Amino acid sequence: MILVEAAVESFESALTAERSGADRIELCANLSDGGTTPSAELIAAVAERVRIPVFVLIRPRGGDFVYANEEINGMTRDIALAGSIGVGGIVTGALTSSGRVEVTHTRALVNAAAGLPVTFHRAFDFTDNQPDGLEQVISLGASRVLTSGGAATALEGTDAIAALVRRARGRIVIVAGGGVREQNVHDVIARTGVREVHTRFVDEAQMRGLVEVVKTA
Repeated sequence: MILVEAAVESFESALTAERSGADRIELCANLSDGGTTPSAELIAAVAERVRIPVFVLIRPRGGDFVYANEEINGMTRDIALAGSIGVGGIVTGALTSSGRVEVTHTRALVNAAAGLPVTFHRAFDFTDNQPDGLEQVISLGASRVLTSGGAATALEGTDAIAALVRRARGRIVIVAGGGVREQNVHDVIARTGVREVHTRFVDEAQMRGLVEVVKTA
């Protein structure tokens, strides 16, 4: 079975995504800017009402994924807060200015999750060596990598995503994301071998259509 994760930025969208058949929520703010950390109030409201797992994006700002120590400290506090509210997982990650996984910072973020599953988000698509980056993320204890294979969309990056799936060998879950929609989700799954896909919630009709394609594939 293929799992569908829906990225949402409001309480209403979370409820609608669940009602439309999504299997997991990625809760964010400011999706137009690539997503940032949602408010504690929104996290609490969604966690209380939604029955499917809720993963929370921890990203203090838009732009790059190179963070100062002060930003990492704030991110670890946000992770601890989200965990205390009762979310199902964390979505986060950090890079160096040279395009590598920032090991020290990412380890701190994973440790702050205190056992909650951690998805290394699409910062991964900005790494300069995806095979090496994958091994680093695995060694740091992340459960998932969200990626378009470094391409503009997951459909364009299917060859790279498929290579990551083969390299992972079940040690970590590869989640295909980036422009995944009803009209292309079947091809993304078939070409990559992923068992989880990520899509931005647009509306109920779009969500239901994508879920229907996935569940009947």
